[in-house]
Amino acid sequence: MNRYDRQIRLKGFGEDGQQRLRKARVLVVGAGGLGVPVCQYLNAMGIGAIGIMDGDFIETSNLHRQPLYTPSDVGKQKVTVLSAFLSKQNPETEIIIYDTFLHSGNATSIFSEYDLVIDATDNLSTRYLIDDACVICNIPWVYGALHAYEGQISVFNYCGGPTYRCLYPEMPAEDEIPDCNTLGTLGILPGIIGNLQVLEAIKVLCDMQEVLSGKLMIYNGLNQNIYQLSFTKNKKLIRPDLKSGNYGRESGCELPGAIEVNSFVAQTRAANHILLIDVREPREYEVGHHPGAINIPLGKLEESLPDLEKTEQVYLICQSGKRSYQAYRELSPLYPKTVFSWITGGMEELKALLR
Repeated sequence: MNRYDRQIRLKGFGEDGQQRLRKARVLVVGAGGLGVPVCQYLNAMGIGAIGIMDGDFIETSNLHRQPLYTPSDVGKQKVTVLSAFLSKQNPETEIIIYDTFLHSGNATSIFSEYDLVIDATDNLSTRYLIDDACVICNIPWVYGALHAYEGQISVFNYCGGPTYRCLYPEMPAEDEIPDCNTLGTLGILPGIIGNLQVLEAIKVLCDMQEVLSGKLMIYNGLNQNIYQLSFTKNKKLIRPDLKSGNYGRESGCELPGAIEVNSFVAQTRAANHILLIDVREPREYEVGHHPGAINIPLGKLEESLPDLEKTEQVYLICQSGKRSYQAYRELSPLYPKTVFSWITGGMEELKALLR
């Protein structure tokens, strides 16, 4: 118990709080800017079990805000590197990794194994899925989000309290609200918000007072102001079931230029030559790529592209579809005579299909 001596001495926490932490199981969805500090501090403070879910790989552009990862980790799977660090940091913690993305087919089966979910993602559709799945499983979740120099934190579905849909009833279109890839973010901000998420998680798990349920806390990094907005539970809210919720990549085919992996394979099976551009980082490409794909990282598209003026069809692929969609949006206006298609689900689903 020497490891946790300073926590146990704290009035209002004590041995009871430490024992509650030791018995708790928390799922962290996302192993990036928010997920790294969340996992580090939960692990250091003595949580019983941490589940980490993320299907993404480490990129060079991650390193400024995900300082646990190093240049030698680029191209490696995030959950693998993060779990190895956590096991060394605190061998007593049970670490469970899910090297996949959250979707409606796996949400409730995984969530039901945990006491609390922490949202460490960076897209809206996943948050609506987390909210709906937590309501079905009757567990609370801690929300964290970044927007330019601001961050938001709240706790949803806590003791029958308001949910994310009570605050934001309808999911905006995918391109209505930009993520940090578009807006950019200071490296320190995810660390601040991630640590505040851990604080709320500890309060929930240890039955402490003043949980941010029914309150949205907004942190402004420029002027260091913090303010709160109150909201109430919407008892008339009609919540979609997960099969009809239209979440994330499952609705990706509705976005312009999208093509599902099975359609891509069918269209290109008889072709002698196709132009498939893999926009992942070189280390990811080296780990595994589709035969014939050329590697041009997303950040180097404009300076490294081949001559596309006379190319009729170009396919774009990344790990999950997010970066290839961004590449589609950048390239389409530049080459109006070329048809661009980005592959939803990316290499993750393509490898699963071709096994």
